[in-house]
Amino acid sequence: MGHTLLCVLSLFLLNPLLCYGHAIVSNKAVITQRPSWSQIISGEVITLTCEIQDGADTEWEYEWRSNSSETRPYSQHWVFTASASSHGNYKCRGKKKMDPYTSTAWSHPITLTVSPHKPKAQLSADDTVIPAGGSVTLTCSVKPSPGWKYHWYRGDTSSEVLTGQDAVSHSPGQISVSQEGLYWCRGGRGDPVYYTEYSDSVRIDTAVPNSVTVTLQPNWPQMFRGENITVRCEIQGGDTEWDGNYRCQGRMKNIKYKTTEWSNFINLTVSDNQPKPVLTVSPSWLSPGASVTLNCEVEHPSAGWRFYWYKAVPKLSGDSYSYELLPGSSSGTEQDSYMVHGQTHTAGYVCRAGRGDPVFYTQYSELKLVWSADVDPAASLTVSPDRVQHFTSDSVSLSCEGNSTEWRVRRFPEDRSLSCPSKGRMTGSTCKISTSQSSAAVYWCESGSGEFSNSVNITFQNDIILLSPVLPVTEGDPVSLSCKLTTENLPFNVEFYKNDKLVQSDTRLELNISAVSKSDEGFYKCKVMKESAQSWVSVKLSRPGVSSFLVPLITGLVCGLFLIILLMLLFCYKKLKDSCCNRPSQDSATQQKVNQDEIEDYSSLLHDDFCLYETIRVSANTGHAQPTDESSNMTSSVQAGGLDESRGCDDTEENSDYYNVNPAAASGP
Repeated sequence: MGHTLLCVLSLFLLNPLLCYGHAIVSNKAVITQRPSWSQIISGEVITLTCEIQDGADTEWEYEWRSNSSETRPYSQHWVFTASASSHGNYKCRGKKKMDPYTSTAWSHPITLTVSPHKPKAQLSADDTVIPAGGSVTLTCSVKPSPGWKYHWYRGDTSSEVLTGQDAVSHSPGQISVSQEGLYWCRGGRGDPVYYTEYSDSVRIDTAVPNSVTVTLQPNWPQMFRGENITVRCEIQGGDTEWDGNYRCQGRMKNIKYKTTEWSNFINLTVSDNQPKPVLTVSPSWLSPGASVTLNCEVEHPSAGWRFYWYKAVPKLSGDSYSYELLPGSSSGTEQDSYMVHGQTHTAGYVCRAGRGDPVFYTQYSELKLVWSADVDPAASLTVSPDRVQHFTSDSVSLSCEGNSTEWRVRRFPEDRSLSCPSKGRMTGSTCKISTSQSSAAVYWCESGSGEFSNSVNITFQNDIILLSPVLPVTEGDPVSLSCKLTTENLPFNVEFYKNDKLVQSDTRLELNISAVSKSDEGFYKCKVMKESAQSWVSVKLSRPGVSSFLVPLITGLVCGLFLIILLMLLFCYKKLKDSCCNRPSQDSATQQKVNQDEIEDYSSLLHDDFCLYETIRVSANTGHAQPTDESSNMTSSVQAGGLDESRGCDDTEENSDYYNVNPAAASGP
């Protein structure tokens, strides 16, 4: 009981006294560590030493304690190989050899931090090519860094240890070398020496005077993700002796460590965005049969692009279109323009570009439409009321007709003025326009079978409108244009203009064209105090498919053929006339003379191209023509007799008494 009380009092008074059977002396125990690195690596040999201050070492025995383990008797020096289990706190105390119940207090603990991983040296070079007569600097480092000495090697397997003759040391971990080869390094510390792993090798080459250039194929100013690129290293003096790196440096095949200098860098710009071309069409409104020009524009247009041209086909599901390649563009065209010949009806087009091998394609362009007012029987659009201009208070409906049961009505520009689903299927064929919310736009139908209808241009006005037909007028048909106000009556003169030129100004309310022709095509408007908007009046040929320029051509050909036939007939007439009028005269004795008292002979040419005459016997008493007898023919053949050869067949009046009837030629029923 007294011993325990004495121990407790010693603790409070901080005075070493007897406690638990031991006497605590004033000498202090201190632990030292060799090597004294803050971080120990598993595998390194560690020496801990317990030193007793103010006391000879021979007077003491030592006890060690680690990680709260039981006390173990050891010598003054504790030597062990560090491992993962060595991590923790360590402390010691001394016990007098002659009095085992007398000891020092436990020392302050020290902490060992042990890394389980063997480090690897890091080797770097300020340059990998030794210039002529120069050297390069190698740097070796290990983390953690304290206490390391560096060992240098050269060769394919790090078997050759560098000496002072091979390298010049500048500072710990740094040397200069002037010989090409494969270099390595590693670190070591402690006694016995603990070595790190070898570094990765660094190749050092000797420069040769050959120049080197990097080329890029294709050499386009901008590349896009997904395109194939070929980088070529071209070395002056022949490419066959060199291998090339991507950064472009040449290395001799047969002589190791002989390389060129590094080439200059090339600037390669790669865009992450797939390009999208811009398509333009001309004209946007089409005359039937005219040609359409498509232009596809891509950024950097000269950079190897080929152009692909497509015709759009409506797909009612999903508000989309399928694309069909136009003729001659399956392999792309070098030109960025394409001409569509003979386009008659509304059509949509897109384009895209491609380049390289394999081909890298751009996105498709936005859809562009070429509008035509020409009606296609397979798909047509009609407007009710049938006019271009409408009041904002009017009720306007659009109807789709043709070879389909499903339709959608589209407009440009798009808005929400249509009361039918413009972006989906339309089970009916008619929808209405919300005129109060709408503005001028182009409307057309798209069928479930993939056709575009004719296009119509519809405008909406507040006060005055021109009543003009929506669809083209057939050549030769009558056309009537009129002016209409929101008020019922037109109390003033009405002026009508064509292409801004006054064509009619009076009280007539209509401008009537009885038979319209191509020359009547143009922009029309009317004016009654206020001026209406303009509307285009289109005229189509009466025979579709025949262009207007062919009409005068065909007419000219017909007239030319007629003239040729007429000339041939005149030539034949002349030959027959010469043959008839130049026949020899008959003997007057064989001719029968006609009694001038009983009859009068009236002769006239029957046909110009024959010497035939019609003889009519006229009764002297009645003056009426009578046949000579029942068996005689009123018309008989006449021979010219006793004519002067110098006269022609047309001298009938002067030589009427020389014409005699040839009885032999007369015959009748």
